[in-house]
Amino acid sequence: MRPPTIRDVADRAGVSKSLVSLVLRGSEQVRPEKREAVLRAVRELGYRPNAAARSLSEQRTRTVGVLLNDLRNPWFVDMLDGLNSLLHANGLHMLLADARLNRRTGQDPASPLLDLRVDGLVVVGTLPEPAALGTVAERVPVVVAGAREPELPGVDVVANDDEQGASLVTEHLIALGHRRIAHIAGYGAVAELRRRSFEATMRTHGLADEAVVEASDMTEEGGFRTAVRLLGRPDRRPTALFAVNDITAIGALSAAEELGLRVPADLSLIGYDNTSIARLRHVWLTTVDNASDEVGRRAARCLLDRFEGAAGEGRVHLTAPTLEVRGTTGPPGDGM
Repeated sequence: MRPPTIRDVADRAGVSKSLVSLVLRGSEQVRPEKREAVLRAVRELGYRPNAAARSLSEQRTRTVGVLLNDLRNPWFVDMLDGLNSLLHANGLHMLLADARLNRRTGQDPASPLLDLRVDGLVVVGTLPEPAALGTVAERVPVVVAGAREPELPGVDVVANDDEQGASLVTEHLIALGHRRIAHIAGYGAVAELRRRSFEATMRTHGLADEAVVEASDMTEEGGFRTAVRLLGRPDRRPTALFAVNDITAIGALSAAEELGLRVPADLSLIGYDNTSIARLRHVWLTTVDNASDEVGRRAARCLLDRFEGAAGEGRVHLTAPTLEVRGTTGPPGDGM
């Protein structure tokens, strides 16, 4: 039995072959009912694009390199779901590479992917030397996801509105009655935006003198060590902590438990990213949902647009954050 073709899909859905192609490429120019009819036909027929034939005719490998700054960060996994869903729908496959591992071996992080002749590159997270991507972008389309640097010619950046997200966190804590609020900060442009927004919101409420910022390395261990320093202050310890990401917040949560502090009765704690860890029932962390799936989908859309010939300067695309209030925040305790 021969495999189904794109014409079979078009006949089953009652549309043209060109419209099926638009749907498979993720085009937003298709009406919802037509898109659903095509996707239903694809599912019913078990249609799969002929990747080998398309590669030969288009002189492309139909692969996208994904360069991850840190495989340990669960936010990247959530973002990859959104990225891969749209790439897969367009007959593209991801090849993952660990930027940290490549640096340890002395390799240019992007080199292994370029050697495999990927059609494009998605860089996820903050890289130590982001300017090096400029030369890569001269060879293949490049999109940066989840970071705010670099801003290079022809490189699209897709990220969360970190300033708005940090403001949501700080306003929430202040509305609960907290005044002594500390921020466990990180590194890179994203962390800098979150820190600056936290400080600006505290100033707006006349609480600049109560705002404390301590640097961390954005890991669980780093969050633990930084929280121990903050919560062990001999003067007035903070009643609330805002961590730069969920992983750091988990470390801070461990520090609070080790110091005998109840969360949220003695200490409110907020993370950022709304990762799967934050949603674990025994953690149930208040955090910022930075639309990781949408960041991934938008990054894929930017790459597809570049494949289709879209040129011009790179653009910054920001997704809107929301605050997920769970079990780690509440009013400051008595006497705090």
